This record gives sequence, structure tokens and C-alpha cells, in this order.
Amino acid sequence: MKALVYQGPGQKSWEERPRPVILHPADVIVRVSRTTICGTDLHILKGDVPEVEKGRILGHEGVGVVEEIGGQVNNFKPGDHVLISCITSCGSCEYCRKGMYSHCLRGGWILGHLIDGTQAEYVRIPYADNSLYKVPQGLDEEALVMLSDILPTGFECGVLNGQVSPGSTVAIVGAGPVGLAALLTAQFYSPSEIIMVDMDDHRLEVSRTFGATRTVNSSQGNVVDAIMQLTGGKGVDTAIEAVGVPATFELCESIISPGGHIANVGVHGKSVDLHLESLWSKNITITTRLVDTVTTPMLLKTVQSKKLDPSQLITHRLPLSDIIKAYDVFQHAAKEKSLKVILVAE
Repeated sequence: MKALVYQGPGQKSWEERPRPVILHPADVIVRVSRTTICGTDLHILKGDVPEVEKGRILGHEGVGVVEEIGGQVNNFKPGDHVLISCITSCGSCEYCRKGMYSHCLRGGWILGHLIDGTQAEYVRIPYADNSLYKVPQGLDEEALVMLSDILPTGFECGVLNGQVSPGSTVAIVGAGPVGLAALLTAQFYSPSEIIMVDMDDHRLEVSRTFGATRTVNSSQGNVVDAIMQLTGGKGVDTAIEAVGVPATFELCESIISPGGHIANVGVHGKSVDLHLESLWSKNITITTRLVDTVTTPMLLKTVQSKKLDPSQLITHRLPLSDIIKAYDVFQHAAKEKSLKVILVAE
């Protein structure tokens, strides 16, 4: 089969690799029909995730068709159309019993990280009964790729951890796919203001069509002053960091109101200054989280009922064999006006 292989920081290749096989009775082999590229993949290529070894097939999102099942698989059969979760969970360990699938002692975030991932023609999914979801008949499978990672990530790590509530004020720093996923799902809770912050005017324009009430271009003037003016000098109740660089996290520290919540979503490869000299007395809650995907079944229902339309996040479609070009499109988002790039298996 063909696959996108990590060759060390800054290097990748589209090459022939052996087709995966069942290694454990709880495994399933999925023929990938749709996959995509995540900002985390870019962090890996930058060297921000050093545990990813040279030779690893990247990718942790996708939908596909079950080709083969292990002897302990009960919920799936060959021919089933499935949504692949970015988080693998055994369902029975200490952390899974707490709903912390991301810290599963036998799984967690392993696809495209510690084991071969979904940017390939086939992928092995361990603990498939708890790590795959059947695709309801008639749903747009391309749109469902957004439920593999970015929608539950924006929702769980940003909206839920940030305790967005009716009438509250929210700033989302970073209008990339995960920031926009947080924007879409924050509206479940009817905040009075959702302020999107980014350096890209096109993404800010898109965010307005997705429901942002205000936008701030962080490359133009003092963004802290701008947000303080929008909030009557108070700051925001919830600041969601959706980029993963020191400057954006420190911005969240500067715009949070007393009693507010800073919800980190971004993947950070460098240390960040925590300004306790100004935060210690403000009753601030700071949260971090790796998505657990415990909300995926609920989000799937919202898509079925047409309360949520993930297809809005898709801007480009390319054949899977053009994945090197797709990475270029995704990496140069401002130039290409790209959000999520869907890769279609031929």
C-alpha cells in the first residue's frame, strides 16, 4: 500500500509500505476512504513531538470501510463504514473508566504518533470496539472526518474546559480548523459574545460566517486594548488558546477577566511564561487537555439532526496520492485560503 511517512523533522515521503495485519484479537483493519491533515501533523514535522519516530506513517483522522476483524471484535464486521477516532481506548483500564480515553494505558493518542496512522490506504485500529463508530447511512462521510479529532477537540478542550455558558463572553485565539470547531460548538451554550482573534483576514471573515460576533486581527495594533474595549475593560469570561505558541497563550493571560477560564487547546512545543504576578489574585482557572473523544457520539447525533454542519470546515479536496501537495496547501493556509483538506482514496 501507499502511505505518507515521517522521515524526521521537516521531511516526509509518499512511499510503498506493507499493508497492516491483525496483531491482536481486538484489532480491525480499515481501508481508508477519506483522511485529512491536522495541525498536530505540522507540529510533528517541526520536531515538536519528539517521540514520533522516523518511519512512522502519519495521520489520526479518517473514515473508511472495515476489511478484516480480529477474533475479539464484537461491534463491527467486514463492509461496515466507520469513523476512526483519533484516540484509541481499551474501555477497561483505570483511565478509560474515568472517561479519560486520551490517557488509556493501552492506547490514547497513538495513531500517527506511536503506531502507524491513517494517511495511508489501510490502517490497523487497536481496540476497535471502543475506538471506531459506525457511520449512519446517508451521512456525508467527508464531513464526518471532522469528528475524528477537531470537533471533539475544540468542544472538549476549549468549550467544556472553558465553561462557556449562556450570556458569557468568549475569545478564541486562533481561527484555524480547531479554533473554528470551538466557535461552532461554543454556540451550543449561547454566549453573548464570541470574539475570534487571528492574523489572517480571510479566516476572520470565515469565522464571521460561522457565528463569531466580533473579530480582531492580531497583527494590526494592540490586540489586548482592542479586546478590552470590546468588553468594557473587563476582559473575557473564557479565553480559548487554539494555536500552540507562547505569544497566543500569553495573550489569553492578558485578556481574561477575574473569575475567568483559560482553556488551552494548542499543541505547545516550547515553554510559556505563566504571569502569576498578575494572575495570582484574579481567581483564574487554567485548564489543559488532550481530547478524550467522549463527546463524539453526541456530536455525531448533532450532525445527524443537522444542528451541526462540519462540512463548512472543508475547503480543499485532493486525491490521497496528492498528499504531498495537500500538505503544501495546508501549510500555506493564508495563501491558499485553506482550512481542512480532504484526501480521497482512489
